[in-house]
Amino acid sequence: MNLIERPRRLRRNPTIRALVRETTLSPDDFVYPLFVCEGEGVRREIGSMPGVFNLSIDELIKEVDAARSVGIRSVILFGVPDEKDAVGTQAYAEDGITQQAIRAVKREVKDVLVIADNCLCEYTDHGHCGVIEAGEVLNDPSVELLVRAAITQAEAGADIIAPSNMMDGFVVAIREALDESGFEQIPIMSYAVKYASGFYGPFREAAQSAPQFGDRRGYQMDPANSREAMREAELDYQQGADMLMVKPALPYLDIIRAVRERFDLPIAAYQVSGEYAMIKAAGRLGWIEEERVALEALTSIKRAGADIILTYFARDLANRLS
Repeated sequence: MNLIERPRRLRRNPTIRALVRETTLSPDDFVYPLFVCEGEGVRREIGSMPGVFNLSIDELIKEVDAARSVGIRSVILFGVPDEKDAVGTQAYAEDGITQQAIRAVKREVKDVLVIADNCLCEYTDHGHCGVIEAGEVLNDPSVELLVRAAITQAEAGADIIAPSNMMDGFVVAIREALDESGFEQIPIMSYAVKYASGFYGPFREAAQSAPQFGDRRGYQMDPANSREAMREAELDYQQGADMLMVKPALPYLDIIRAVRERFDLPIAAYQVSGEYAMIKAAGRLGWIEEERVALEALTSIKRAGADIILTYFARDLANRLS
């Protein structure tokens, strides 16, 4: 008897396809990135990111509450202060915009995990992720400021600290400082593998953080390198990171897979602003089905090995996934 293999049997209808589906998305997989600014009643749409806003704290609370109501239980906050300076003072000020926002969310919205992005670029007037001297971003002085920011974020009530500026040794410095300050239970989600990517443009509009000179290739990773990614992830793993992140996501699915196969920690991936903006733009032009493509992209990120996905689509897609 000559049997013909018929894989199509398991694709015949939606119920069968759902039954045998290998990769599924849930609102629990998502972290919702939000930009918080100063003022009151501010809900300012970002031109290159339709549906994403700079939000004053009162509007931020409304957004987090609305996201929580559809199943989004984790957010990451990025501060956009009115005043910036050469050393990013507002990043580590006890009353900085991010610290104020963390306190407000933890006070006003129940059962929401607040992740604090830990970087300087949103707070410096030059747009770089650290202290500048003679045109160079200094590593160790920058780490000292990141440590100060992590402590004030933890004191404000952040559930997770997410250092993102790719300075050498930032994970161990923050881990030691948190432990010494009584915050040994707060995990670190390290931006372990962060590429110097062209996909960050819309974020820089949102956070008003474009470098005023040069670029970030001296401290973020070369997009051509994969072995170096393993070294960066290994260093953060050894230094005490509790979760490892790859950023961006879709252009680096191979890196997500490689990190997943090598490390037993939870793996996060950031579907960055440029990825979001491309899908939104093509959808608005009628060239693609926006929701379908967004779900397909997110599914591919999870299929590659990500346990956690940071995505601006989180709130929009939560109802569909529920």
